[in-house]
Parts: sequence; C-alpha cells; structure tokens
Amino acid sequence: MSFDGMATFAAARELRDNLVLGKIEKVYQPQPEQLLFNIHTKNGKKKLFVSASGSHCGVYFVDASPENPPEPPTFCMVLRKHLSAGRITDVIQHENDRIIEILIETVNELGFNVNKKLVIEIMGKHSNVMLVDMESSRILDSIKHVSIDMSRDRQILPGKAYEYPPAQEKTPFMEVTEPMMNDILWDELQPSRAILQSIQGISPALAETIAADEQPYHKLRSIIESIEGGSTTPVVYIDENDKPCDFHITDLTVYDDTYTRKYFETFSQAAAFYFVNRESSNTIKQKSNDLLRVINSNLDKLRLKTQRLNEDLIKAENSDKYRLYGELLTANLHLVKPGAKSVTVVNYYDGSNMDIPLDPKFPASKNAQNFFKKYGKYKTAIKEKKQQLESTSAEIEYLESVAQFTTAATTIEGVDLLKDELVKSGFLRYRKASKRPKKEAKPKPIKYTLSTGRQVMAGRNNNENDWLTLKRASNTDVWFHTKDIPGSHVILFTDNTEPTEEELFEAAAIAAYHSKGKDSENVPVDFTKVRYVKKPNGAKPGMVIFTHNRTLYVNPEVPTETNK
Repeated sequence: MSFDGMATFAAARELRDNLVLGKIEKVYQPQPEQLLFNIHTKNGKKKLFVSASGSHCGVYFVDASPENPPEPPTFCMVLRKHLSAGRITDVIQHENDRIIEILIETVNELGFNVNKKLVIEIMGKHSNVMLVDMESSRILDSIKHVSIDMSRDRQILPGKAYEYPPAQEKTPFMEVTEPMMNDILWDELQPSRAILQSIQGISPALAETIAADEQPYHKLRSIIESIEGGSTTPVVYIDENDKPCDFHITDLTVYDDTYTRKYFETFSQAAAFYFVNRESSNTIKQKSNDLLRVINSNLDKLRLKTQRLNEDLIKAENSDKYRLYGELLTANLHLVKPGAKSVTVVNYYDGSNMDIPLDPKFPASKNAQNFFKKYGKYKTAIKEKKQQLESTSAEIEYLESVAQFTTAATTIEGVDLLKDELVKSGFLRYRKASKRPKKEAKPKPIKYTLSTGRQVMAGRNNNENDWLTLKRASNTDVWFHTKDIPGSHVILFTDNTEPTEEELFEAAAIAAYHSKGKDSENVPVDFTKVRYVKKPNGAKPGMVIFTHNRTLYVNPEVPTETNK
C-alpha cells in the first residue's frame, strides 16, 4: 500500500509547510472522484491534487492541470461556494491514520468568519473527501455519498454528524516507545507481522523494512525524524517494464532485489510520478480493452454476415436447376395431372429421366413460371451478394486495422483518436458531453531518423495514415505497408533522391514493427512510390490501392525515435 499512515504523515507535513496562510483561489473537479485546488501561498501558487479514487487515492502537489468537464459537478459547486477566498489555517493528520484535515477560515453570506475543514480519507476503495462545518461537526457535502444501504456502521451524507472511521486497536507510530517495541517483537517468529498488527500507520512493506533492521525502534524513529526535519528522500520502485509498483518516503528493503529505484526531492514529486504513470497505464489499458470489445463485437457480426452471404451465394450459384425445371416443365405440360405433387419427364439434354417437384395448388404452367422467377431471383442475388461480400470484407479489413492500432496505442490521446475514428465511421455511438464543437486533433505521426539521416513517419491510426500518405508525403517519397497484414502507413521522405537499399530495408522494418506482425520474423512489406498509391471513392479511412510495388522480407525493428 503506497499511502500508509507514515506516507500520510509526510504528505501532511509537506502540505502544512506550503499551504498554511494560503488563500484558495479556484476549485475544480476534473473527474468524479478528483479535486484540484489552486492556492496562492507565500511561496507562490500551488496546485493541490486530491483523489478519492479506489485505484488512485492520495493528496499531493502537481504542476499541470488536468482537463475539466464543461459543467462543474455538484460537489465542486459546493466547495466553490464555501471555500472560495478561504484562508488555510492548518493541516493536520488524525492519529497517524490515513486521514488529512485541512482547516480553513472563510466568510459566510452574512460576512461573519466561519471555520470549515476539508477531511481527506485515503483508504483505498473507501476513500472519501468531505467538507465539514467545524462548529456543528456536520457534513456539508462529500465527494462520495454513503447511505445506510451501503454501510450500516457509518453513513456519509449532507447534514449528518461527521464521525471518524472506527479506531483500530493499534498504537499510533508517534506514541511507540522502545520498551513497547521490544514487547511487540518479544519471542515473535514473524516480527514484521507483529509490527503490522500492533502499530498504526505502518504498511506491510514498511513493517518488513523496520523488522529487518538490527534496531527496529531506532529505524522507526529515524524515519519519523527525517520527515519532521524535512530530510527524506522519497523513492518510487519501478519494474522491468518501467511501470511504477510502489513508492514511499524511505527505502523499502522488501523491494531491493525485485525493482529499481527512482529518487525524488519531495514527497509530491514521487507521488505524482507514481500515480500519473500508473494511472496512465491503467487508463490506457482500460480504454483500449473497452474499444477492443466494441471492435471485436462488430467483427463477430461481420464474420457471421460473411458466412451467411457465402451460404446464400452457394445456393444462388446452384440455381440452374430451376431454369432446367422451367424449361422441361414447359415442354411437357400435357404430362402433368391436376393436383400432382411431382412429374417425371425426359431431360432432353442428356436423355435421363428427371423428377420435378410441383406445388399442387397451381397448374403446370404456373409452376413453370415460378421456377423461372426463382431462377431470375437467384441470378440477381449472385451479383448483390458478391457486392455485399466485397463491402463486408472491406469493413472487416478496416476494423482489423483499428484493432491493431488500439492494441499498439501507448497514450490516452491515441485511444481517444481511435474512438473518434470509429464514431465517424459509424461503428460506435456515444452521447456528447458538450454542445461545443470538438477541435480536430492535429496529426502527430511517429517520427524516426534512419542511420543515414533520412526521416521516416508512421501513422498512429487510419486517419493519420490518410493524412500522411495523401497530404503530407510527396509523389517521389516511398510508401510502405505490411503485405496483407493490418498496420501503419509508413513514409520514407526522399527529398527527390533515390533511396538506398539499406534505407528501404530500414523503413520496411519500421513498417513491420508498426503492424500486427510486430512479434514475427521475415514479415513481408510492400513498398512503392507515393504517386502509385490511390484512395478509392467511398473507401474507409486508411484503405488504399497501389501498383508498381515490390516486396521486402524484414524483421520488425525501429531506430531511436525522435518524436512520439
């Protein structure tokens, strides 16, 4: 757990040092469970970020402001009403627990000074932020409402008295003495577990770090004193995939052999790095998976449609028998008895006998007409089914390309662009959050520099593929795309000179890397001059036709990226 009581102690200390006597200028709520406060302090303007999200709960300073919704949520409006122009008088931690209270002095509607406090509970999925009137101890509002249906022990609703979470039978780490620590560890086979069960505000990783020290009590006190003295070195632990796995205000020995360390000057810097990178990774994965579900659902429908069209086409292509029935029946009307269900005639094409099924409700001539109509209908259907098959195959090819881009997306912006592309293509619908027109995103293809210094660009989605090939590239540049494999359009910029074989192979390797064949070897890549690449009328984004092409077989590889 990244935000334990000790980390909260460090966060409260940093907030107190920076925010006391600060004036709250703006309040925003960028996400349903997130808040951002612009505060004017003696050290300049500070942006305080507060999150009550189950996967991203914490409080720390940030440099950048997240995007805000067009209309502020109700809780944001309540905070603006009560806290705008308020002065922060103190920041305290409740009993070494994961609770921070920001005390604020402000003015009510009548011009009298009143005291409010913002209570921030950093407790995983139970995290919450409440605005409390200090005189009455009543909750004015909270970012999450907890009714009696959700919890019988503790409701968090406007108008109810604020109560702290039930106290644990543990000693706050600030009150631990050396004899007490000795009693905790006496004859204990699992000292870290004993510390965890006895001392409040200690996470499992920190408990192991303290227990592993030769003098556990002195280790605990040294951590506390470093926080009080402002001499901590916050650290983030990163795995082999560069994903943050944990952070704290001190080294955690449990991670020494597993992760690499990245040190920061302040607690907020470490927390922001940890949560931003972790949240970004989780958000990209979640959004990508949501988009892939939509894509795969559409692909399943299109593949089922293809199967049924093929079945109808086979049936239509076997329709010559209806023409033969009509011809033979017309030539042998005199053999048909009224009400007969079938008739046997001689097939004058090969001299064999043929049984013709009949509808007893109709005379022989009407049956013959029905056979000719059915034959004509199937003949027309062949042409229509083939056209539908071509259209369906193009849609499948298009969606497979979008699925490839979605799987390869590394930024939230990239996933959002793919979502917009699907909306414009008619495969996805969603309600607009604002009536204001959305600005068209500027194309930002991935740029590479080859070993010879030539520039190469790869599209991140089908719209960028079109822009890159049809607008950005010149006729003499070289276009690359994996052969019969979904992937990016890749352009090698030639500056009106002929590229070398080495450059062609390097650019082809980039095209293979930005394709579904990324993890394969000897990937076939087609290339040709841009002048030979055309886009048919009505084709889906990224869909083109080309001629005068050659094929190279390469292993996927990219040079050092110059811009992504």
